[in-house]
Amino acid sequence: MILNYIWIGFFIVAMIVAILRVVGYLLGAHLEPLIGYVFTEADRDVFVAIVESTFEMARISVEIAVYLIGVMALWLGIMKIGEKGGAVSLMTRMVMPFFKKIFPQLPENHPAFGSMTMNIAANMLGLDNAATPLGIKAMQELQQANPDKKKASDSQIMFIVLNTSGLTLIPVSVMAIRAAMGAANPADIFLPIMLTTFFSTMAGLLIVSVIQRINLFNRVVLGYIGGLSLLIGLIIWILSNLASATIGVVSTFAGNLLLFLVIILFIFLAWRKKINVYENFIEGAKEGFHVAVKIIPYLVAMLVAIGVFRASGALDMLVSAIGAVIGFFGFDTEFVGALPTAFMKPLSGSGARGMMIEAFNHYGVDSFVGRMAATFQGSTETTFYTIAVYFGAVGIRNIRYAAGCGLFADLAAVVAGIFIATLFFG
Repeated sequence: MILNYIWIGFFIVAMIVAILRVVGYLLGAHLEPLIGYVFTEADRDVFVAIVESTFEMARISVEIAVYLIGVMALWLGIMKIGEKGGAVSLMTRMVMPFFKKIFPQLPENHPAFGSMTMNIAANMLGLDNAATPLGIKAMQELQQANPDKKKASDSQIMFIVLNTSGLTLIPVSVMAIRAAMGAANPADIFLPIMLTTFFSTMAGLLIVSVIQRINLFNRVVLGYIGGLSLLIGLIIWILSNLASATIGVVSTFAGNLLLFLVIILFIFLAWRKKINVYENFIEGAKEGFHVAVKIIPYLVAMLVAIGVFRASGALDMLVSAIGAVIGFFGFDTEFVGALPTAFMKPLSGSGARGMMIEAFNHYGVDSFVGRMAATFQGSTETTFYTIAVYFGAVGIRNIRYAAGCGLFADLAAVVAGIFIATLFFG
């Protein structure tokens, strides 16, 4: 429902701003001395620009969706190989000691552990659409252990917040869109997204654990979190001591190497189990084709609405206002152009994707703002969408503190993303 209001709001605000610009042009002689703004023919022709933007953004939407068909088919095929080959079950065994501590209400060997692991694995690979059915399955299994079927359980809230914080290992869809938009190296945002989403996930885990009084200071949890934190800290320390040009080279090499190693690992595990790797890839790729085709209407809807919003001048006004506030306190405002993506992400994945693409179009896909927008897009999940879909699937109305904790993790991602993207690309 909230996305409906956002979509309508884009058009209404665009209409109001456009009318004001036209009126300002017609009454320029009287208004310009008062407001200190000179109206030009661009203000007169704002409705021409708005209508032209609808056709342009519709064209861009379909071009991106066509490119995504191949990428989604590829990675859902790889995911199917990993599932059949036992990679998912291997990951479950690796995280099971940790899961037992942060989901203390669940009995040992509960089926939800496997579904949650597969969901988180899909999110880590950046396959948002593949993660959704796995997440719904996990919520249904968690609901079986929920004593109050109308109120979210502690386990469900922990799962939701970990999900919305969006721990991402391989941001496939973001890299695919950057490639479609002509990025020189689509994978150069790999490490920034991984680092940003780590801080988001840690923030989400921490706040839920405090509320649920889960002891994070036991050997198992400290071992997992401490080990991962040391690894992330080491990466940041190494990169912070490198020259800017070298950081890009290292990030590109590490990102592409890890991507290919994941593919090789999945194939190897499937081959070892004597699985027909090729046929399973084709089966998964078919699912990827259907997923990519299904997003075309959503992509067109959001990009056209955002294009209208931009062409009217409303988006530029919003960004300028935010920049003025930030600049008033003496902070650097170079990153402000990427903030619309960050603001939209908790509300709508397609909306945030549209904002990111708009940033690519306006600033350049390889610009600082474009790369920061990609970092925001890849570092968290759509909090309200995820809450609505997952809790709605099991009929829960009382979500308790799930939304607040999810938004706290989103805020952590925005703050971390600004610093990390500046480190890599500033």
